[in-house]
Amino acid sequence: MKNEKENTRRICESQLEDNNVCAANNKVEISIIPDRVLNPVRGSRRQTQMIKLTIDNRTIEVQPGTSVWQAAQSINIEIPTMCFLEGTEHFTSCMICLVKDAKNGRFFASCSTPVFEGQDIITNDEETIESRKAALELLLSEHVGDCEAPCQLVCPAHMNIPLMNRLIAKGDFAKAIEVVKRDIALPAILGRICPAPCEAGCRRKQVDEAVSICLLKRFVGDEDLKSDKPYQPNLAKLSGKKVAVIGAGPAGLAAAYYLQIKGHQAVIFEKNSEAGGELLQIDQEILPAEVVVQEVTQILATGVQIRLNETINDSRFAELQNEFDAVVVSSGTFPEGSSVFGLKSTKAGIIADKSTYQTSIPKVFAIGNSLRFSKMAVRSVGQGKEVATVIDNYFKTSEISGYPERFNSKFGRLAEAEFIHYKKDSDTSPRQKADQYGFTREAAIREAKRCMHCDCRNPDSCVLRELSDRYHAVQKRFQSEERFNVEKFIHREGIVYEPAKCIKCGICVRLTRQHQEEFGFTFIGRGFDVKVGVPFNESIQKGLEKTAEIVAKACPTGALAMFGMEEQL
Repeated sequence: MKNEKENTRRICESQLEDNNVCAANNKVEISIIPDRVLNPVRGSRRQTQMIKLTIDNRTIEVQPGTSVWQAAQSINIEIPTMCFLEGTEHFTSCMICLVKDAKNGRFFASCSTPVFEGQDIITNDEETIESRKAALELLLSEHVGDCEAPCQLVCPAHMNIPLMNRLIAKGDFAKAIEVVKRDIALPAILGRICPAPCEAGCRRKQVDEAVSICLLKRFVGDEDLKSDKPYQPNLAKLSGKKVAVIGAGPAGLAAAYYLQIKGHQAVIFEKNSEAGGELLQIDQEILPAEVVVQEVTQILATGVQIRLNETINDSRFAELQNEFDAVVVSSGTFPEGSSVFGLKSTKAGIIADKSTYQTSIPKVFAIGNSLRFSKMAVRSVGQGKEVATVIDNYFKTSEISGYPERFNSKFGRLAEAEFIHYKKDSDTSPRQKADQYGFTREAAIREAKRCMHCDCRNPDSCVLRELSDRYHAVQKRFQSEERFNVEKFIHREGIVYEPAKCIKCGICVRLTRQHQEEFGFTFIGRGFDVKVGVPFNESIQKGLEKTAEIVAKACPTGALAMFGMEEQL
């Protein structure tokens, strides 16, 4: 893999001399048109005759000087790009905007190539798409950053832990519970019983001790329950669809909660006289009954209906399929060898698709211990959230598809030399202690500040991530064993710059030049070893005196990002 990438680079370097580079292998040749062609000298004679060309078999006419990318945009043909920014000079670097000349089969960058008479362009055939994918994989091979922090990736409910930590550190507990409940419907309960797999993934462990993520989640949940107005999510308008949820354990409660939020009436059927399932069997000193009651009450406050003391047998199950638009089986483990409503099952539990939770019966889904016994209630809660998304999508599209998973850049463990950079963004205090009542407000804030924020601050609007997702890019295709060291530079205006995430698109360079920064950002070095930074070893403060927020918002990755940017999403 390393040799393949080096060969690719050598080919590219040799062809750069005559303005031709390759995207990802020696079979793909790309032409780069110099900027002077697109920006003729002022005062030269200008053509007035319109230029006729064909894009994806559609013939159009455009003004001379129009780029191929602009021409495609004019007829709503989308060509992706990361280095192009309206209002700045052309700069070809990312090679994501590749298109093909139908007459000679050559690829070229559409954002910096002007149209010409009779041009015939292909933007979306298999070979063009593959060349864009390869260009993305070359960028990813040197992109050192995590889209999501390791703690979030190993959390079975996939909770946004770093964002929760940042909000607690600011003392914004109301916003923190909102973030938590996007993924975890029972935070006060899970904060007491979860074995905290997230803490096993916490990078702070490499420095001293993991952040007390589980106790922070409990703190946020408890603070909410103690408030005069506990958090209630925004509810979508009722769709007219109804879903029967069999079982009021963690999985069923979560499924009903998220279905109701999405606008579908959830009705829980529980054989016992109270909700909670196996949660009610846990020692009261660990999980007091009133906590279960309070969090169940919060779920019912969304409009979820519950019918207690109602046992579902095979005939009643058949009726539910007729009465409801979907059925979720979350009734816990079944005695070995017993019939499970006529569903295909094994000794472990009901057989269901791993990504959609659909069983052998259409419109019937299974989650939690009905699928497979697990001691981690957080896994059941996570499955409840996911099945609600699957069912919601089914109601909207009439198709059953798996829970969506996004592309995730990962770079592995920190090197010891990188600790200092992550400590810049965190408190050096030791892990805080909690008593039987959990954290105090002061202790929770101190503990949350220990988070090293190894996630991306721009995870949802990062163009690199979105395109890697769209083109199914493979990060490791051209990756070598060695990687760039992670560095973090903190700007006083709340900007963080991480050079190892930079794809050298040049947007920050052009913007700081355009706004006449005294130092600004520039390219340092040559060839594939070039870096983007502030010249003369000046600080990021000097480089971004006027444009800190401007460049952070324009950056197509998380290399330059504002603190709190993701909190506005």
